[in-house]
Amino acid sequence: MKPFTQITGIVAPMDRANVDTDIIIPKQFLKSIKRTGFGPNLFDALRYLDQGEPGQDNSGRPLNLEFPLNFPRYQGASVLLTRKNFGCGSSREHAPWALDDYGFRVIIAPSFADIFYNNCFKNGLLPIVLNEALVDQLFKEMYQQQGYALTVDLQSQQIIKPNGESLTFELDEFRKHCLQNGLDDIGLTLEDAEAIRSYEIRRREQSPWLFDALG
Repeated sequence: MKPFTQITGIVAPMDRANVDTDIIIPKQFLKSIKRTGFGPNLFDALRYLDQGEPGQDNSGRPLNLEFPLNFPRYQGASVLLTRKNFGCGSSREHAPWALDDYGFRVIIAPSFADIFYNNCFKNGLLPIVLNEALVDQLFKEMYQQQGYALTVDLQSQQIIKPNGESLTFELDEFRKHCLQNGLDDIGLTLEDAEAIRSYEIRRREQSPWLFDALG
């Protein structure tokens, strides 16, 4: 998992509430568990005018030119600004995989669905909760300024706007530690690899018959 320290990125809007995981990555793309390759199908039903299928070449598909991610001004965005209850619906981990594969590192919203929120941290994404008034202000500023970019600093837990104004966000220390060090569940376990090996050696010495029975 990629460590997260600080990014400066263009902000793209998903200006609607209750965006569920089937909107983020539709069900037909859930057959793969490779974690990569989902970016071209992020928000598939909104980005394209036809129905996408797994393994399809997306380069020739008709684009929905009214969808913001297809606007030139939002190309290369790494910060997604959205509304309350983002990531609701099914618990599919493919949703953060698709957001990450597209290039997003930060999602800002007034609230997130719990399972989606937890899955973000396991996949190197930073979901930031701000109150609705602050989110409204960010939307207003973003629409007014082309190329609107935010700097997100994880260590100081600050969002720095183009005018230099900063906003503080809350984050518990454990999740912050995992993001800063690029640790998913496997990475956290491997931090204790030496203790695990010592335990296995001790158990083999204490109860050798158990290991003989296992072959």
